[in-house]
Formats: sequence, structure tokens, C-alpha cells
Amino acid sequence: MFTGIIETLGKIEKIEKEGTNVHYTLSCSFLNELKIDQSVAHNGICLTVVDIDKDTYTVTAIQETLEKTSMRDWKTGDLVNLERCMPANGRFDGHIVQGHVDTVGKCTQIENRDGSWIFRFSYDSSDVTVEKGSITVNGTSLTVVDSAEDSFSVHIIPYTYEHTVFKNLQVGSSVNLEFDIVGKYVARLLKKN
Repeated sequence: MFTGIIETLGKIEKIEKEGTNVHYTLSCSFLNELKIDQSVAHNGICLTVVDIDKDTYTVTAIQETLEKTSMRDWKTGDLVNLERCMPANGRFDGHIVQGHVDTVGKCTQIENRDGSWIFRFSYDSSDVTVEKGSITVNGTSLTVVDSAEDSFSVHIIPYTYEHTVFKNLQVGSSVNLEFDIVGKYVARLLKKN
């Protein structure tokens, strides 16, 4: 389980295809604390560390992951948000994040508010957002400000902007979205009635 509080940025150093799988090799500031078989969220995608070298570690994406996330657009040199799993005795600072991407969204608007930013994202799924509810964008736990049927906006403070991939997003950028787990359960229950 994750919280959506980004620890650091990772840099994609190498991308290798093997059959339908793709291996991503990254560098990051907490490399010396990683272990093989550990789960790490990469732009909100839970991936398992399969190899560790001196300066890098590797994760593998299967075809299912590549089809349902923005990983297929990643390139060598790209930066991604990283978060390790929450320890059982740790503080819970964000919201419940599983690292299971629900859909890929598109950034449709970025507005600089002279000290903060408003980002609007559109998506094509039956999932819903709720104003003042939680949403995970590229692994970052955020609060929905304006909710519409197929889009929503979030406000980004300077710290989040500088320490996540938000500073690199542009209109048209693809992002991984994970909707609030409680909201997903409520929506599913309502569909059964």
C-alpha cells in the first residue's frame, strides 16, 4: 500500500524490450535502501524491483501494465515520481493508494496562479471524482477541486510542483490516474442496486 506522498524522482537510464515485457532501469536517491522483490510506485504504478546494480535498479512491465498505463510513452532520460510502500508502523500522510492505475488521463489545462498552479485532466472511464475527494495523479495524492463528469482539476502548491513530475507536464501529457478506493467501492455497490 502507498500513500501518494512522493519521496523522490527517479531517472530512466535504460529501456529494454524482451518479448512482450519491457525492463526499465532507473537511478534514484534511495537506491541504497532498495531490495530485490520490493514494491515501488513509479508515477503511481506498483512495480517490483527485479535487479539492483551499483547505481541503478530495474523493474519489469508486462503487456497488461503497458496497455493500461502511460509507461508505453516513457523514454530514456524521463523523470518519474517514486514512492516506496508504506511501512506497517509508518505515518499515513496521503490517502489509500494501491499502485493500481485505473486509467490514463490527459492534461488539458495548466494555469499559473502566481504561487500555485491549477491542472485540469480529462479521462475516459466510468470512474468518478468528487470535489474535495482524493485522486492520485502519477502517484501523487491530491485533492479534487473541480469535478466534472469526465474531467477534474487539482491545485498544486510550489513544493509539490518542484519535487514531482508536475513541473514537466504540458497540455497533452498523459498521466496515470488512480481513483479513490472508497469511491470505487461505493460506485460498485450503487451499480448492483
